[in-house]
Amino acid sequence: MSAKTQYPRPDFTRPNLNWKSLNGKSWSLLFDDQDIGLSEGWHINGPPERVTLTGAASGGSTAAEDAQRLEAFPELKEKYWANTGATENVKKPINVPFAFQCPASGWGDNAAHEVLWYETLLSDPRSPTEAAGGSHRVLVRFGAVDYDARVWVNGHDVGGHLGGYGPFDVDVTDALRSGESNKLVLRVRDSPSDLEQLRGKQYWAPTPESIFYTPTSGIWQNVWIEAVPRTRLGAGSEGTVLRSDDIESGVLKASIAVLGRRAAGKYTIELEGSIGGVSVGSVKGELPKDKDYIKLNLGLKLSADKLKAVSADVTGAAPLDNARAWKDGLALWSPDYPSLYDLKLRLYDSAGKILDEVETYTGMRNINWKTGDGTLRLNGYPLFQILNLDQGYWPETGLTPPSGESLKLDVELAKKMGFNGCRKHQKVEDPIFLYWADKLGYLVWGEIANAYEFSAEYIKRFDQEWTEAVRRDINHPSIITWTPVNESWAYPNLRDDVDQRNHIKSLYWLTKSLDPTRPINDNCGWEHVQTDLSTYHDYHDAPDLAKRCLTAETRFNEELHGGRHMFVQPITGDGGTAHQEGAPIICSEFGGVNIAPRSDSEKGERDWGYTTASDPADLLKRIEALCTAVVQGGFTSGFVWTQLTDIEQEVNGLYAFDRTEKISPAEVKKVFNKAAQVYYDAVAKA
Repeated sequence: MSAKTQYPRPDFTRPNLNWKSLNGKSWSLLFDDQDIGLSEGWHINGPPERVTLTGAASGGSTAAEDAQRLEAFPELKEKYWANTGATENVKKPINVPFAFQCPASGWGDNAAHEVLWYETLLSDPRSPTEAAGGSHRVLVRFGAVDYDARVWVNGHDVGGHLGGYGPFDVDVTDALRSGESNKLVLRVRDSPSDLEQLRGKQYWAPTPESIFYTPTSGIWQNVWIEAVPRTRLGAGSEGTVLRSDDIESGVLKASIAVLGRRAAGKYTIELEGSIGGVSVGSVKGELPKDKDYIKLNLGLKLSADKLKAVSADVTGAAPLDNARAWKDGLALWSPDYPSLYDLKLRLYDSAGKILDEVETYTGMRNINWKTGDGTLRLNGYPLFQILNLDQGYWPETGLTPPSGESLKLDVELAKKMGFNGCRKHQKVEDPIFLYWADKLGYLVWGEIANAYEFSAEYIKRFDQEWTEAVRRDINHPSIITWTPVNESWAYPNLRDDVDQRNHIKSLYWLTKSLDPTRPINDNCGWEHVQTDLSTYHDYHDAPDLAKRCLTAETRFNEELHGGRHMFVQPITGDGGTAHQEGAPIICSEFGGVNIAPRSDSEKGERDWGYTTASDPADLLKRIEALCTAVVQGGFTSGFVWTQLTDIEQEVNGLYAFDRTEKISPAEVKKVFNKAAQVYYDAVAKA
């Protein structure tokens, strides 16, 4: 991102932290199309200024062979990566964290380059006291690097990571040279055509088309360096879980991880809570000798006297007499009342000295999808989810948001349009997005990019990356559902393949073991194997959609796409599945309507939508007709409109790619609220 002042993890901060953003143009990049860098010692000496290409020039044609195997999308023709004809590659500056494929990086290169070498200089961020006493370690943190990354500092291997969507850090302390600039070298391998690799909407050919977009390689989220205590508190990715769903007792159930503990050390952890400037209380406990975590329970209900002292900022936004905002002295989190408790975590040594302190927050809310009446409830109240499909792309920066403010803006624009949340589609978004979702009151379905080919290697990769995604985001109250798989991507033979079914079942139970507090949407759209939600996708126009959504029976019995059923059928070795009576039913993709260009000069060569409106007024009529079709039967408890913004050639957003309005948000909001009311009226009658 362009801004360097905002700490990249505002949801987990340390006071007086010595840190520095490594975003910007201090990096250089060299393509290693012949993969000679390791053998020639680039990791030790740094990449050269240029490298001559011998034999075949960059840009192979293996993507065509892989695309032929892409059974999920037979309508896409075989595509070839163009041979660039280059005779040499030259090292040039790159604006991190933007991928070389996007203009903001300073490159804008859409050719295939599988091996990348980055280089930059580091300085020790520790204070003299921190460095001299050895009390602090120096970490370089990467928000996400796509795909296979390895890091060296001054020629020393300091670590790496496999996977394009999870955060990782490397401890560079022992590789640093005192008083000198230190050379960091990063090698990244990102295959443009490996279909076992999680890639989501990143296209496997140079020209995006249909529902696929410009690929992303290398660094694409924030990079920074910081000094942290040797023994310290861990974030969600390191195992800290703040379970905030018990709104009856009002107790926050925390499992707090500690990193770098000494075997003989004795440590105490404190958890303190407050809201609106009023302390709720604190609890302390001694870290068990045989564990690197401690479980602490903190009651967050306020007494009558303390409620009177809560700041007007909090009570003005969440009135004390509103039963949806407060429950027996407990502030509740919801899209309408996104109240958050401020938390402080402290780690003490045996002498009572503070070794580490972290500031974070939590929102108390309960998600119940098990009432048996088809309604998902938030804090005990029926919730109709008015969500948009948010794929997180920007014109100049691709998958990377231009700034933290751009993420906040997307939430604000969506709420202005009447959405109470989004399905963050085929992407693990920058954590700053979830920070604003928590703060502003915005529901999020957590998802990850899928691959397109099933294999043992795919299983290994997906299990690791999905676990990392869930752990990173588990403490955000805005996350309301987990969706590991979309439309059977990477599972083309669920109809008759037990192994593919078993892996989706294993993902369900893996996710449930990590987080039992949220529903799981196993395979969004169709061919459900084991799921808490019955979700369906349907891009038919309103008349046909109305017929399909007339009753739950017509919805479930119909084959939706390519002969796929909504639930997998019994086969030898697997009994199949069916809609669980009383489970929530959600239309998790529909719409996709674009507006016809006013003239040929305004039409892009590859522009498309699922259906086309003649103008904004016609688009509004179509939105209303489609929403009515979905909710008329009274059984669909939420929907996901495709999509929030245009993306490259897919111009069916409610906002343009640059986030300008294409249609009146106020009018769309009226339509969405009217559709939600149809459902609420049906619930009231039941």
